[in-house]
Amino acid sequence: MRESGLALLDVSARPTSQPLSERSRGVRILQLAIAGGDLLVISLATVLAAVGRTHLGLFSATADVNDVAQSVGVWIVAGWMLANVALGTYARGYLGVGTIEYARILSAAGCTAGLIGIMSYLTKFNLSRGFFVLMFVIGIPLLLLWRRIARRLVHRAHARGLLLTRVLISGSPGHVDDVAAVLERESWLGYRIIGALLPEGAARGTTDRGVPVAGQTDETADAVIRNEADLVVFTEGAFPSAADFRRIAWELEGHHVQMAVVPSLSDISSGRIMMRPVGGLPLVHVEQPRSLGASRGLKRTFDLVGATALLLIASPLMLAAAIAVKLQDGGPILFRQTRVGRDGALFECLKFRSMVVDAEAQLSAITHLNANADGVLFKIQRDPRITRVGHVLRRYSIDELPQLINVINGEMSLVGPRPALPAEVRRYVPDVQRRLHVRPGMTGLWQVSGRSDLSWDDTVRLDLYYVDNWSLVQDLSIVAKTVHAVIRSRGAY
Repeated sequence: MRESGLALLDVSARPTSQPLSERSRGVRILQLAIAGGDLLVISLATVLAAVGRTHLGLFSATADVNDVAQSVGVWIVAGWMLANVALGTYARGYLGVGTIEYARILSAAGCTAGLIGIMSYLTKFNLSRGFFVLMFVIGIPLLLLWRRIARRLVHRAHARGLLLTRVLISGSPGHVDDVAAVLERESWLGYRIIGALLPEGAARGTTDRGVPVAGQTDETADAVIRNEADLVVFTEGAFPSAADFRRIAWELEGHHVQMAVVPSLSDISSGRIMMRPVGGLPLVHVEQPRSLGASRGLKRTFDLVGATALLLIASPLMLAAAIAVKLQDGGPILFRQTRVGRDGALFECLKFRSMVVDAEAQLSAITHLNANADGVLFKIQRDPRITRVGHVLRRYSIDELPQLINVINGEMSLVGPRPALPAEVRRYVPDVQRRLHVRPGMTGLWQVSGRSDLSWDDTVRLDLYYVDNWSLVQDLSIVAKTVHAVIRSRGAY
């Protein structure tokens, strides 16, 4: 009797779900903790909306508001939480990094509001409009604030060696080192590089950057499991064909290991990239750079409105700073320095004077103190020319407030590359000159990423990234982060 063909199949290689790793268990706990915080925040917003509807006096009095809130409040909270889950606000890939988490929170809130409105209309339910509005006016900011706090707590945990992601990087030695440099620089992400997987023939003890070699690329799955990696990053040279990558993915199925592929692209924002599968081939469409958008009407309007508002708000502080500078030594209040603006145009950049009157004349005597002797920038951590008042002004970036006038005059922008000196520009290589395609900024990615602590290469990289990937949302994000960077005074000297 002939055996069934099914009986001849070898099912020994069928993937099975493996026990959660320590990292995976930690992430699950983190996801539950964040969800629990969301539940408390949404419940609090619902209660505050009911109380506010009754006691604020902004709406006409009604007796049944609390009864209505109690009857539907639990369902609204449950629906909002389900929307958060459905739209992936707890997805592990977005917790603690990027803006997608916040965007999904806003989308979930919008979907919840829309569904409540539709259901109230269809069922003719008499839901208080004041309660409805207050719930989302209170709930959305509180949710975003809570997620921000949770993100900070996660970053602190990473700094203390907790919830770290064990990473193996697979590919050619040069590309492995490039990825390792980025992950080590962005340490707040919590990636711990445990080794590299190199192609056959490139075997060595460590890469040039010092990453220990944990195996070869043709044994990726075994090396990942053996080293208990949480993430394997594939760079160029990690696999010879798409079929090889597919087999690696099959072998890792069920092992709770994440996989990431680094394309041969760098310094391109997610907003310029769109994935479009064509016949199983994932085509990555990349938009053109956005330097032209950073020079047009929308950004100029943002600069004018923002600079005018900030000038009005900061005027008392600026008056106090001006008086302090004058009383320090009787010298001029403002320091005017020629800087290079958009397309190489020169302008006078304004600052409150933070150094002695003859600071420029003393420059030649202290060049040996330059902390960046191999770069274009001139940096001194303890510049002897800075006055006592100047130390305070620089620590909190108060000395830069007069640049609001430069912004209103159209010479600078609120956000942009660091304004450069003519002597620096003369040393630019052609690629670096691209940073002159937009107006220099009072703040920028360089400001929120370390200020004077940055190397010249990092400063250029951030400036070019900003020029190529400009968006108004990014400008707003940088302005918000600047406040935090100034308060911490990181890299300010």
